[in-house]
Amino acid sequence: MKTGSFVLFFSAFLACSLGASDSKPAFSNLDVFELEYADDPRISPDGKSIVYVRRGMDIMTDNSFGRLWILNSDGTGHRKLTSREVNESSPRWSPSGDRIAFASSTESGSEIYIYWVDTGQFGQITRLDGSPSGLSWSPDGTQIAFSLKVDGKKDELVKAPKKPKGAKWADPPRVTTLLKHERDGSGYIEPGFSHYFIVSAEGATPRRVTRGDFHHSGTPQWAKDGKSLVFSANRNENWEFEFRNSELYRVDIDTGDTVALTDRNGPDYSPLVSPDGETIAYLSYEDKVQAYQIPSLYLMDWDGSNARELDFGLDRYITGLKWNAKGSGLYFKYDDKGNTKIGFVTLKEKFQMVADSLGGTSLGRPYGGGSFSLADDDSIAYTLCSPWHPADIARVGKGGERERLTRLNADLLDYRDLGEVEEIWYESTFDQRPMQGWIVKPPQFDSSKKHPLLVEIHGGPILNYGDRFSAEMQLYSAAGYVVFYPNPRGSTGYGEEFGNLLFNNYPGEDYLDIMDGVDFLLERGYIDESQMFVTGGSAGGIMSAWIIGKNNRFAAASVVKPVMNWISKTLTADNYYGYADYRIPGQPWENFEAYWNFSPISLVGNVETPTLVMVGTRDLRTPISEAKQLYHALKLRKIPTALVEIPGSYHNISRRPSQLITKVDHTLAWFAKYREE
Repeated sequence: MKTGSFVLFFSAFLACSLGASDSKPAFSNLDVFELEYADDPRISPDGKSIVYVRRGMDIMTDNSFGRLWILNSDGTGHRKLTSREVNESSPRWSPSGDRIAFASSTESGSEIYIYWVDTGQFGQITRLDGSPSGLSWSPDGTQIAFSLKVDGKKDELVKAPKKPKGAKWADPPRVTTLLKHERDGSGYIEPGFSHYFIVSAEGATPRRVTRGDFHHSGTPQWAKDGKSLVFSANRNENWEFEFRNSELYRVDIDTGDTVALTDRNGPDYSPLVSPDGETIAYLSYEDKVQAYQIPSLYLMDWDGSNARELDFGLDRYITGLKWNAKGSGLYFKYDDKGNTKIGFVTLKEKFQMVADSLGGTSLGRPYGGGSFSLADDDSIAYTLCSPWHPADIARVGKGGERERLTRLNADLLDYRDLGEVEEIWYESTFDQRPMQGWIVKPPQFDSSKKHPLLVEIHGGPILNYGDRFSAEMQLYSAAGYVVFYPNPRGSTGYGEEFGNLLFNNYPGEDYLDIMDGVDFLLERGYIDESQMFVTGGSAGGIMSAWIIGKNNRFAAASVVKPVMNWISKTLTADNYYGYADYRIPGQPWENFEAYWNFSPISLVGNVETPTLVMVGTRDLRTPISEAKQLYHALKLRKIPTALVEIPGSYHNISRRPSQLITKVDHTLAWFAKYREE
């Protein structure tokens, strides 16, 4: 094995990636800054126009940005909506289609703006102390409802003595008494509760509608007469500890009187009022206390009575409910075997798939995502993706015809030699279940030669990879690797039973599923068994650490933001309260042995694989102490290792473009030390 300097090998694989093809260069790290994608497309009520958020990367500020763009439904007239060069988001058409409400950043925060379609003028209509979310037009187009956090009183145990004038004392201590007091991605949660407000579409002082020390978030739904809002929240007395529970409520916008419409042990959420105002559709399930549970689609009468399930035989997790114009059925989004789709079900429980390949809004790794919207004629605007491009705008006509309307990355990706993505299926040796995965072949792949294998494992673990564009997978393949990314048991998109196989059993046989995929690829004859590498982030980091504790088949590993010790993780992470019973029975002090046996640190004495450990310094989901446990243990055992800490990064270690690049570059540089040419 090669063990030369980082610099020498990093230069070698970078040069290889830049010159992989005589006709087109391979996808390279700085190309990340050139990527764009479409997000949150909103088709006008008459179906003639689509407004969306066009997202890109700024190489000078090392950040992503979003601007509103609009185009005709036939793809013509593609143009920027406003002249502003700041972040814009959440475009929402008025019921008559004459205006577009949207949120946009200002020097003091985020505000609501209105764009008038006939004149092209736009203006700010609010002065808010915070950032609005969940914008929702009233049926008559005169008001907009939204959610906004209202600051609360800070906890304190003592009153500090008065300091002398001009004295510079240390900051006072921060006192916390809430169950959830921090959030990965934003840090400490300042005291306060989110509430619903209403503001005139012509601009005025927003009026608060909801009351009480409860959180009210999500998009509120208007009654047909415009006199009340329907929403999902947890207003139960024990809401902090019953954090998976929620009910549907209706609030009178004049009096603030709030009435519960549901009452069950589990989440009731995503309410949607029918076009005639008589029915509310929503998602719900009775909490069975398991790792993964699929919600059912329910209907109830406007007053909360006559709740009934629409049972149409789809064993998939559905989101994004939307009534059709006639009120005779509902559209929704769901993941199926690594592909995100739009489905439609009638009130008579007849189901059909309407469109597929929705997504492309996760640039780093090939996760699901994306969204869609409906016009009054049931034509659909949605985000279309493929392994060859991130999200573009596409349209499904009322007759079912599909058309891609934009090609946001043609100027870049048409001139890159991308790795070929191939779907594979293989059999589990544990229980003979069919397993799905994908491989990305390096540019100018030659099946008659032996190639190094790079296994990349998704997070969650109850998530899924799929046939979607991934900058990270392309960068790995450009460096000469065959990249394998599987959906082992526990992945979503294969039904509740498959996703729940990790209940009280994680890591479990998902380890075998991944190794079965490796063996399947070895049988093809073009993988060099002595040159196999493994990596993954979050749950993928857990499994990477588990794998090298179980076998020594990999030349090197890159373990990114892992959980190494379920005992310490469960009591230190920002979501510390959510693991007991749903992942492992009881709390750590009640079931020490099980928590320990599922912890990769329990296997660290077996590790012989050179291992890079990577984590963000502000990670609250898999705290930095978890990564350090692995690094310190390997150092004490004199196993080749390095610790890479990404400054200022939360759990989303690749949030900024340069961080995505450095994550991949450090992984490739480490693997290059142990890669034989």
